[in-house]
Amino acid sequence: MTNRMYQKPYISILLFTLLSAFAFTNAQAQRRNQRYTEYINRYNPLAVEQMKIHKIPASITLAQGLLESGAGYSELARKSNNHFGIKCGNWRGATVRHDDDARQECFRAYDDPVDSYEDHSLFLKRGARYAFLFRLDITDYKAWARGLKKAGYATDPSYANRLITIIEDYELYKYDNERNHGRSAYKEEYITFNSHQVYLANDLAYVIARRGDTFKSLSKEFDISARKLVRYNDLQKDYTIIDGDIIYLHAKHKKAAKGYVAYVVRDGDSMHTISQKYGIRLKNLYKMNRKEPDYVPEVGDRLRLR
Repeated sequence: MTNRMYQKPYISILLFTLLSAFAFTNAQAQRRNQRYTEYINRYNPLAVEQMKIHKIPASITLAQGLLESGAGYSELARKSNNHFGIKCGNWRGATVRHDDDARQECFRAYDDPVDSYEDHSLFLKRGARYAFLFRLDITDYKAWARGLKKAGYATDPSYANRLITIIEDYELYKYDNERNHGRSAYKEEYITFNSHQVYLANDLAYVIARRGDTFKSLSKEFDISARKLVRYNDLQKDYTIIDGDIIYLHAKHKKAAKGYVAYVVRDGDSMHTISQKYGIRLKNLYKMNRKEPDYVPEVGDRLRLR
């Protein structure tokens, strides 16, 4: 009698658990885009191979490929085999024109998707503004995704979250663990360059200028147009960069990072040096403090930073 009393509830609970698991799995499968699944099945070996060679998480490479190429169906991917939306920059290979942030921008073109994957790895590994990423754990896809956004890989403010969502929805993180030589094989010391060390402030990548630096030389080193570097740093194109200048590698924010609410002006400060120190657009610094463009800060003045 005792066994009969407890048998029915036990079976009910078990049945409920199984049905719930099935419903979850089915719902998850329905959420998945068939094109995404096909892309992953086709290119995951290539992403893993790139991870082994260049130490970039396979999950990140796959997620970027999916997002940037529309799972291989974008015009840029279909006609030019460009799966990562990499623009020409200092590229000497084949090119193609494509509408993106502006009309008819120049993008790299490849003979085969394999070349696109390899170039994507080299683009990150040789780009000094991405150097800090290689200090991260190769399984920490969230930190890599956020780091790519901080370094200015894409202008979309939700870029990091979109990568993370793709990785988690399609369980791409499992490819980061396909290792043939154990964990140590994927450890790599921080990459140093003969060029500039890259730092972060207010979630923005920047460098400290050295004697002889010009917008042209920095443009070549970081694969960013000189025009953009001038604009990002609230400078004029004829400005002469001097040793010690902070030079941001992408657009500054409208306010300082959390924790930096106000600043008391010190000797030698200007509105521009303050805006550079805290990664704030110069016009926003004036606007926050209700100052006219001809305002010159004096020692002791208190300025809002956010």
